[in-house]
Amino acid sequence: MQQHTDSYYAATANHSRQFAQLQRDIRCDVCIIGAGFSGLSSALHLAEKGFHVVVLEAARVGFGATGRNGGQIVNSYSRDVDVIEQRYDQKTAQALNEMIFEGGEIIRSRIQDYQIACDYQQGGVFAAYNAKQLRGLIEQKANWERFGNHQLELLDKAQLAQVVGTEAYVGGLLDRKGGHIHPLNLALGEAEALLSLGGEIYEQSPVISYQRGEVTKVLTTHGSVSANYLLFAGNAYLGELEPKLSDKAIRCGTQVVATEPLSEAQCQQLLPQNYCVEDCNYLLDYYRLTADRRLLFGGGVVYGAKPLASIERQIRPKFEALFPQLHGLKIDYAWTGNFLLTYSRMPQFGRLDSNIYYLQGYSGHGLSCTHLAGKLLAEVLSEQAQRFDVFASLSHYRFPGGRHLQVPFTALGAVYYNLRDKLGI
Repeated sequence: MQQHTDSYYAATANHSRQFAQLQRDIRCDVCIIGAGFSGLSSALHLAEKGFHVVVLEAARVGFGATGRNGGQIVNSYSRDVDVIEQRYDQKTAQALNEMIFEGGEIIRSRIQDYQIACDYQQGGVFAAYNAKQLRGLIEQKANWERFGNHQLELLDKAQLAQVVGTEAYVGGLLDRKGGHIHPLNLALGEAEALLSLGGEIYEQSPVISYQRGEVTKVLTTHGSVSANYLLFAGNAYLGELEPKLSDKAIRCGTQVVATEPLSEAQCQQLLPQNYCVEDCNYLLDYYRLTADRRLLFGGGVVYGAKPLASIERQIRPKFEALFPQLHGLKIDYAWTGNFLLTYSRMPQFGRLDSNIYYLQGYSGHGLSCTHLAGKLLAEVLSEQAQRFDVFASLSHYRFPGGRHLQVPFTALGAVYYNLRDKLGI
């Protein structure tokens, strides 16, 4: 049986409810493969509209990226307003950009409506290492304000030093519509909300095959689900169940650590307003404080998601460079999580058949975007396809190099952009 990875989140989960394994044949309106945020968000939105939903999970609720990420509510997609407006026609770009803050709003409403205890804290900072990155944040602020976010504040070096206790940055952008949470507890709370609305969740129930038709049929080892609609929501953990999806993007790994608890004085020195932070590098680092005063720090990308020999060796130099006063601080938890990277860096929503849908490929910006995705999926199954189809219309290309060379080609490109970050060009 697959259990949660040995992470800080698993160790501090609100409960360890074991959902039953599917051992019978079920008929429902919608079957969802994957109990991460894509699947849970979709299921909860659908259940609120009266659909009977069954969610199948190969391991545990929140087993994948949902229960392993940095816990930061970052608005927009992996590509922001400026790139979207350059790449797509005016109508498409306008529609995409009008949705960039919706995912965060959905998360906040879920926490409030279902009283989910997940350590929500308001405020996130984008930190610039050089003048070029700071100019990018100035442009980002102007763009985001055009689409309704007026809770933004530019910070110069001195102002940022009052928010983040390091001299490493030249400035930053505070987004009060951002924030941070305990993501696994949010997922567990959403699962409980789904159950309260009549939804069903089955863990340890990997899907081995499925059959298309007017009524789809999904087969597990010990049971089956027949449904009017089927949703693939496995992202980087879907495997090869549907090759048309696994060929669209590549799996990437990121590393996260949580230190031993800090003193109150250390917390005030590092992050006195308890904001979360991410830098503006191509291969970015991100960090925040947990509810029990640990520094949770993540960063780096492993293309192809191959395991590292030592997560601590990868991460420790990063946070000690920012905060030399933490040199030698004990790390209590270290783990990896995989996400799905698309060539366009835009999420992939679409149809495999008239009643078979998929949501995937958030490219490192999944926490808020998955919640938007679930709302759009519920809209399209309620015959309101316009917003979903904005995403479904986007062109997606495979990474160059085919299956064997796409990982090294992508890694080579990352080296180039990482060098540009270091040189500030």
